[in-house]
Amino acid sequence: MGPEIIIASIVCTVIGAALSFVAVKMLDRLRRRDAESEAQEIVERAKQDAVNLKKEVELKAKEEAIQQKAEKDREFSKLRDELRDRERLLDKRQEIIEQQAEDLRKQERIVESTQRKLTEKISDTDKRNKELANLLDLQRQTLHELSSLNKEEATERLLSMLDQELQREAGAVIMKHQKKLDATCKQQARELLITTLQRYAAAHTAESTTSSVDIPNDEMKGRIIGREGRNIRSFEKETGVDVIIDDTPGVVIVSSFDPVRREVARQALNKLIADGRIHPSRIEEIVKETTEEIEQFIQKQGEEAALEVNVQGLHPRVLNLLGRLYFRTSYSQNVLRHSIEVGFVTGMLAEMVGLDGNLGRRCGLLHDIGKAADHDMEGGHPKIGSTLLKKHGEGPEVVHAALGHHDEIVIEHPYTVLVATADACSASRPGARRETLERYINRMEELESIAKAFPGVDQAFAIQAGRELRVIANAKETDDDSAAKISRDIAKAFEEQLTYPGEIKVTVVRETRFTGIAR
Repeated sequence: MGPEIIIASIVCTVIGAALSFVAVKMLDRLRRRDAESEAQEIVERAKQDAVNLKKEVELKAKEEAIQQKAEKDREFSKLRDELRDRERLLDKRQEIIEQQAEDLRKQERIVESTQRKLTEKISDTDKRNKELANLLDLQRQTLHELSSLNKEEATERLLSMLDQELQREAGAVIMKHQKKLDATCKQQARELLITTLQRYAAAHTAESTTSSVDIPNDEMKGRIIGREGRNIRSFEKETGVDVIIDDTPGVVIVSSFDPVRREVARQALNKLIADGRIHPSRIEEIVKETTEEIEQFIQKQGEEAALEVNVQGLHPRVLNLLGRLYFRTSYSQNVLRHSIEVGFVTGMLAEMVGLDGNLGRRCGLLHDIGKAADHDMEGGHPKIGSTLLKKHGEGPEVVHAALGHHDEIVIEHPYTVLVATADACSASRPGARRETLERYINRMEELESIAKAFPGVDQAFAIQAGRELRVIANAKETDDDSAAKISRDIAKAFEEQLTYPGEIKVTVVRETRFTGIAR
């Protein structure tokens, strides 16, 4: 490469650099001019914005001043109205005060006049009192002269007379209030019982325990008896009942004093008849199976009864005994349904008199629990029930209610009285206990015949379905004392000779009649 070319290259480079420098300078000038013009425009816009902002601020300040002035005017107007109202109120009060002052002046004048009149009357009364005292002294002297009694003796006699009179009046007042109190108590007690029974108006069906089993034909009787009587002996041994097979067509009788055993035997015999296989081993199997089913049914009935009455925490043995009452009847009234009803009524009575309703329901539900075990234990069902309940952890109120609900002991707890009341109501209400017409008539005649056997009794009438006996006593042969004795003797005879639910009221009526004829 020659020197010329190198020089040309250098010259070109220098020229290019110079041109680049010139171009940069020119671009820098142009940028400065644009920046200055832009800055000037920004300054002008800022000045214009400042002027506009100033105008807006001034305008806003004027508007706020106008609003404040309007608010002040309104407040001033309101204050002015309030001042006017207060002025009018003060004017009215001033008028009222002036009127009251005038009335007060009038009353002062009336009081002054009344005082003058009262002073005159007091002076007049003093004069009369003096005259009366003189007259009393004169009368006292006259009385002393006539009765020959001194002052102390006369005072003592007068006080004695007043004391006797006050005693008679006090006795009359006491009798009056006592009669009123008795009537009120009877009315309230009647309303209480009616309300309770109305609240628990349960439909009561009397369960009838049957001991007859239907058979399809008379050939089945021979199969039940078995060869040389082995089947019937095995059945009676397993169930503990007596099977009576007579000439009655289509029926076999199952007899037992225990209703649970009788029910087990009835169901087992029905199963054997339906199955057709009747022999000792099959009898043992069926009876065992039926016994387990009946026990489960009994436990379920006890649990359902406790749940229905809302009684919690009963011992399983107590629940089992309660379920056994399902198979027990009293005068055709199912004892379990009767116990549930007594539980409800006792609970409601307890709540109405301010006692614990839950405890009342517990006492009522378990009061007849002894009837479930009276075939296995000695004694009446109240004693048996109280022993069982105490053994299984029940409280003293529940135990005492079971022991004393027939009024055989001294009542220690109020729940026992409520249970006895509910028991009587449940047993005596219409439809609770049914009996045949023949038995009903015989019972009425028996009541009347026992009463007529006593000397001095003319007539006897059984009323209220046998719960009351009206006795007509001979007025010539008896007096009031002997009539009272006849009533007690008849009641005692009923207790010794009859078996009956609830109680029988004996009323002896003694009447003397006198007849006069005008001719």
